[in-house]
Amino acid sequence: MQAQPAPPGIRVRINLLCQIALGILAMAACLPSMPFWMEHFGESQARVQLTFAAYLIAFAFTQLIYGALSDSYGRRRVLIAGLLIGLAGTVLAIFAQSLDGIIAARALQGAGTCSGMAVGRAMIQDSFVGAARTRMMAYVGMVMGLCPPAGTLLGGQLHVAFGWRASFVAIALVSVMLLLAAWFGLPHNRPQHARRPSLRQMLGSYRTLAGNMPYLSFCLVVAFSSSAFYVFLAATPIVLDSYGVAPNRIGWYILFVPVSYIVGNLLTTRLAGNLDDKHLMVIGQCLNVTGISCVLLLAVSGWHTPLAVAAPLALLGLGHGLLMPPSLAGAVGAIPALAGAAAAMAGMLQQLTGAIASSMTGFIDLTAGTDMAALMLLLTALAIGAQFLPRLARMKTSSDASTAD
Repeated sequence: MQAQPAPPGIRVRINLLCQIALGILAMAACLPSMPFWMEHFGESQARVQLTFAAYLIAFAFTQLIYGALSDSYGRRRVLIAGLLIGLAGTVLAIFAQSLDGIIAARALQGAGTCSGMAVGRAMIQDSFVGAARTRMMAYVGMVMGLCPPAGTLLGGQLHVAFGWRASFVAIALVSVMLLLAAWFGLPHNRPQHARRPSLRQMLGSYRTLAGNMPYLSFCLVVAFSSSAFYVFLAATPIVLDSYGVAPNRIGWYILFVPVSYIVGNLLTTRLAGNLDDKHLMVIGQCLNVTGISCVLLLAVSGWHTPLAVAAPLALLGLGHGLLMPPSLAGAVGAIPALAGAAAAMAGMLQQLTGAIASSMTGFIDLTAGTDMAALMLLLTALAIGAQFLPRLARMKTSSDASTAD
């Protein structure tokens, strides 16, 4: 039996958590500036939403490259290359003179910062097993839960004090620090199964994963659940703006969801090992449906206040904190030899569905929370359905076998 790798030390763990968090921090930092861009550049709401969608689409697809390459060339080398690409996109955003320039820069930024997500999750698979892996994913969730409010609060304050470009300057400085941290603080070693990949081998890895029903189920749960959260992130600043909330105050209302998400992840670290992953996921889904349904009912009833949006969605954050760690651990650990590709494909589906869902917010009425909540509820229902795909597949197989007999 192959010996399990020793868990990394605290410095490496903190380094790794920060690398994973960069992409979400960069995604959120400019959200408070989006309503301003409509007036500043004379663009429509749908066009401004493309800055968010472009980031997510690039974030989604580029993970496939990083994940497969990290299985072959090593995690650290691929991570550093991605950080450099993300820094280049951030610098372009600083000097952008039009909304088209911001869209292009955000796409390049997303194509680089996603390396931390794909490679970091693969490194967790390399270093942790069983309930310890679920707990580590929960710690990842806690850190990532801080990123949307931290990024939104930071971006809002910088926007008011120095203008919209200041948030990109801050992300550039953080990127430089993480480049140094990755270069000097992360291990060099490659996975033991490393091989030089051909395009056929890379595609073969993803075909293998796509044909694994448990893996696909976990991925779709993560993807649709995250999409509901991305709809919240993309739509809430505009909803709150219509309620008269200033850019530097938007982050305080968004904070409700990530804080409860951190609490949910903390509960997961305590419950992992006592409750199995499937039960944690079911409890999380119940909380998600309850929170979103409350927002919808309040909006339909005419409660058009910031707290009527933010407070009920604390249940969504709590539910995601219980749901996401076991879902991610199940996806990344489904085929250990393909951990990098598995993390990348899960991340790709997560960000791609998030990009599609968030871009839909450009075409719905965001003067109240009704349409936003309805879209979030639909995505959550799809996540619940995805959770039961393996059971449905087993039932179909049994039925087919009985028919054959």
